[in-house]
Amino acid sequence: MPLWQIDIHPAPGQPDRDSHRIAEEIHELGLADALNLRFARGFLVQGDLDRAEADALAGSLLADAVTERAVVAPVGDPALSRHPEGNGSAGGTVVHVMPKPGVMDPVANSSESAARDAGFSVASVRTLRKYWLPELESERLEAICRRALSNDSVEQVVVGPLHLDHLGAGTPYDFQRVIIPIRQCDDAALERMSRERQLYLTLVEMQTIRQYFTDLGRDPSDIELESVAQTWSEHCSHKTLAGRIDYRGPGADGEPEADRRHYDNMLKETIFAATQEIRRRLGDDDWCVSVFSDNAGVVRFDDEFNVCFKVETHNHPSALEPYGGANTGIGGVIRDPLGTGLGAKPVCNTDVFCFAPPDTPADSLPPGVLHPRRVIKGVVAGVRDYGNRMGIPTVNGAVYFDRRYLGNPLVYCGNVGIMPRDKCFGAAQAGDAIVALGGRTGRDGIHGATFSSAELTSESESLSGGAVQIGNAIQEKMVLDVLLQARDEDLYSAVTDCGAGGFSSAVGEMGEKIGAEVWLERCPLKYEGLSYTEIWISEAQERMVLSVPPEKWERLRQLCEGEGVEVTQIGRFVPTGRLQLTYHGETVGDIAMEFLHDGRPPVIREAVYHPAPLEPLTPPQLSREEAGETLRKILGSLNVASKHWVIRQYDHEVQGGSAIKPLVGPECDGPGDAAVVRPRRDSHRGLVISNGMNPHYGDFDTYHMAASAIDEAMRNAVAVGADPSRIAILDNFCWGYTDRAETLGSLVRAAIACQDQALALGTPFISGKDSLNNEFSYTDADGQKQTIAIPPSLLISAMGQVDDVRQCVTMDAKAVGNRIYLVGATRDELGGSHFSLVRELCGGQVPRVDLQVSRPTFAAVHQAIMQGTVRACHDLSEGGLAVAAAEMAFAGGLGLELDLSRVVSEQLADTAAPETIALFSESNSRFLVEVPEAKAAAFESLLAEVPCVQLGTVIEEPVLRIRSGGEERIVEPLAELKDVWQRPLDW
Repeated sequence: MPLWQIDIHPAPGQPDRDSHRIAEEIHELGLADALNLRFARGFLVQGDLDRAEADALAGSLLADAVTERAVVAPVGDPALSRHPEGNGSAGGTVVHVMPKPGVMDPVANSSESAARDAGFSVASVRTLRKYWLPELESERLEAICRRALSNDSVEQVVVGPLHLDHLGAGTPYDFQRVIIPIRQCDDAALERMSRERQLYLTLVEMQTIRQYFTDLGRDPSDIELESVAQTWSEHCSHKTLAGRIDYRGPGADGEPEADRRHYDNMLKETIFAATQEIRRRLGDDDWCVSVFSDNAGVVRFDDEFNVCFKVETHNHPSALEPYGGANTGIGGVIRDPLGTGLGAKPVCNTDVFCFAPPDTPADSLPPGVLHPRRVIKGVVAGVRDYGNRMGIPTVNGAVYFDRRYLGNPLVYCGNVGIMPRDKCFGAAQAGDAIVALGGRTGRDGIHGATFSSAELTSESESLSGGAVQIGNAIQEKMVLDVLLQARDEDLYSAVTDCGAGGFSSAVGEMGEKIGAEVWLERCPLKYEGLSYTEIWISEAQERMVLSVPPEKWERLRQLCEGEGVEVTQIGRFVPTGRLQLTYHGETVGDIAMEFLHDGRPPVIREAVYHPAPLEPLTPPQLSREEAGETLRKILGSLNVASKHWVIRQYDHEVQGGSAIKPLVGPECDGPGDAAVVRPRRDSHRGLVISNGMNPHYGDFDTYHMAASAIDEAMRNAVAVGADPSRIAILDNFCWGYTDRAETLGSLVRAAIACQDQALALGTPFISGKDSLNNEFSYTDADGQKQTIAIPPSLLISAMGQVDDVRQCVTMDAKAVGNRIYLVGATRDELGGSHFSLVRELCGGQVPRVDLQVSRPTFAAVHQAIMQGTVRACHDLSEGGLAVAAAEMAFAGGLGLELDLSRVVSEQLADTAAPETIALFSESNSRFLVEVPEAKAAAFESLLAEVPCVQLGTVIEEPVLRIRSGGEERIVEPLAELKDVWQRPLDW
């Protein structure tokens, strides 16, 4: 069967943007300067096509006739080695980059389907990227191919012409049941088995499995062992946070190890317990619906609908393949609300990323680490493409930078969904069919759950590349549409997403209380050759598992067939209490659900925490020039600078419900505090989405880091108008290796803070996730093992509500003459601040939350906004008052004239350099508020019981002018401040 290669180039006269972009990336990575290269995308097409048909396929379907031209020839034809403009002739090098066999290739799949629909006899399609490079020495060519042009986890590189005769991705599978001789293994052999089979189970867990099968008088099959490993993985069972812990930490007065606690289930006794107590207090007014019991947390929204929210992490896959890892991270979290209750319609996405600095020298990278610039661009593109293609707006997020994220970038992805109030609960029933809906199963994602529970090393790229998946957003959109139709027709009794662990987790969880039998040969496959175990544990994307009553199967099948979505019965739920797996009638696995879900030995660990000793920091008294320079440095630092390069790649207008966008102000370029979305187009009731995070505070004390993250998420939401009594929050813990007592202690202390803060604010946690063992190990040039551990990183995501989005406010200054107030108390809290970072100062008190003040402050600001006395409101966070004032001013295109004298005299009278503290302290629970002169008295009355100081006014002159004690402390033109803020990430 003929195999054609179709190279697609820009048409004559069209700009070759891709070639310039790739050359620039190679230069940014330090691999070559001013490289003259050419690029083409392409397709390999196998089918019963003659030359005329191949040309017609290229011209009508694969290339744009206006902006592109296609070169079509049989694979191996010498003409394909020459670039149409002459590059790649004698002395040049042609490089082809293609997905490895078995790796998801969504563009190829769509092209193959479209070609067949158009009447072309096409058997298989594969995409490729093609580069014409000048002659280079072999080492530099290899480095460019490996670091800039390809990713060895998912792609293969061919230097020179292609020599292929077919596109087959698999060979027939020769069935053979595999038995694992675990009963005869000693402890050393058990540990080796766990490591080599990528189970990542502890010795005690392996011993428990050995004993279980010894009592049965037989050894496990490979699929039984894998099922246990997936179910018991840290990723799926959260065994550290839910484990037994003896904790010793500092007392309230700082006395070492005075706080001693024992937890039988740490998560349940801290974060869960706080939510339970809050719900008990609310009584009949409890607005939580389902918390910590489904794929997403659910709360009341209005009389007809509830809303749900989930935030996940996809860190390890994104470290290996940034685009695919982030792509499937957002795709996976979209399926969480879709698999909550009987299915929620996705309303909006959120994302938070943590990267190493993009200017990291390329020659300083440890082996196996991708350059941060490449990680950043790949992750952003992955989230962008998936969300945009599914038609879901990405409305809120953040980006953080720290050199300790070099080996482990963090990729948090969130999704909010809405569902009818009568569709919030489902349960599989005995006798129901187990139905797989959506994508086919391939080798992508093998060991994804266990891999995510392990430490990364420089060998992870080669050992665990199969744990990386590539998503197909169009297919998931089709799944979403048909599933919601089936939900509204009551065609199934339960649904869950097929995420970590694949079918093993989805079916295992749905059938936990019943029992299930699965016929693995019925699972639709992407290609031949998958073993029964690979079918069972694959994490191939875009799949949902349903529990379907027999009498409703035919209607579901017809509905899916009409929408072009594959649906297959792969088993049934049976009241046996066992998980029974067969392949062509032969039993390959039979294990008790009780052992699978309750047999894991409890993790019993010691945890101890000693906060860093408080080192005094005496801030300098700054001159006007020094204060201005410091402000510019903070605005231009990566963690404060504008993230518009990321934000503008996302569609935040789709679905038409975005009331407050990520960027605000007259020019839509100011840093909004939170997003506001109307999930129903027939209602003005809205959702407020925000987040809080500051990993650097954890270097001082993880208690105050966690408390500050909750406070930040809350004040961001309140700043736009959210009701603080109806805000639900989510926790996402990303930590290092928690087998160390000190690291685990830092996590427990953060969880204690979450409990204290939630109870004080009356803010329930409704869902969460943890990602542990985020460390990267490698061997340096001296043969020594080196480890990079991420800083303790807690993301708090908040979902608030507003009765009417038209009452919400944004942070940009609105009108000349309006008053500016500072709400909240400023303290000597420069520890971990951006002031200390840019001036390279150590020590100081990290910001603390005053639990007696924060709640009434939030309530008062909310009332002031609801009563129409506020025109603009901006929370104070990174950089403190000076940064917040600068952002408010240049976002609105209006100047501010402020006087710090009252802040200095009333709140900082006993401190050294009070003006410096007033400008740059990052104390919590503070807002900068703009109030019309005519409403100032009403505003002051509403804020009478909380700290509130009038600072100055909005002025027409485009300048930020801050005085204190009769002296000018900062006088900076807004245009310069804005330029400094926008420039660092203006890619």
